Order: sequence, then C-alpha cells, then structure tokens
Amino acid sequence: MSNSDIENYLNSLLADIKNIKDDIFRISWYMRGGVSSHELFHVYSKEDRDILDNIIKDNIELSKKTGMNFL
Repeated sequence: MSNSDIENYLNSLLADIKNIKDDIFRISWYMRGGVSSHELFHVYSKEDRDILDNIIKDNIELSKKTGMNFL
C-alpha cells in the first residue's frame, strides 16, 4: 500500500468519525436529555442509533404533515 493510499484511507476514517459524532450529537439534541451523548457513544449500538434516528425523522415528517410544532 502506498503512502497516498494510506493517507486516503486515514482521511476516510476521519470523515467517518466526524459523521458518527454528528449523528450522535443530533440524536442527543432531539432526545432533549432522554439519551445523553455519552450513552449514545458507549451504551447504544449502531443499530440502536439508527432506530432512534428513524424515529426522529418520522416524528419530524409527522409534525410537518399535521402542522403541529415539533420543537
């Protein structure tokens, strides 16, 4: 593996880390203290976070359809 391949791979990993952090902090914000970012990092699995993310998206969409305030 060349140095540039290694550098590209490391940059890809860093981008993945940034995306995971972004997802976790967004879920934590939407949960309004129901789940902490610490728990999302260390207790919940990726599958659990995906489920929470889908619930949040469903609730946002439902709020838009019904005209009810979400925030």
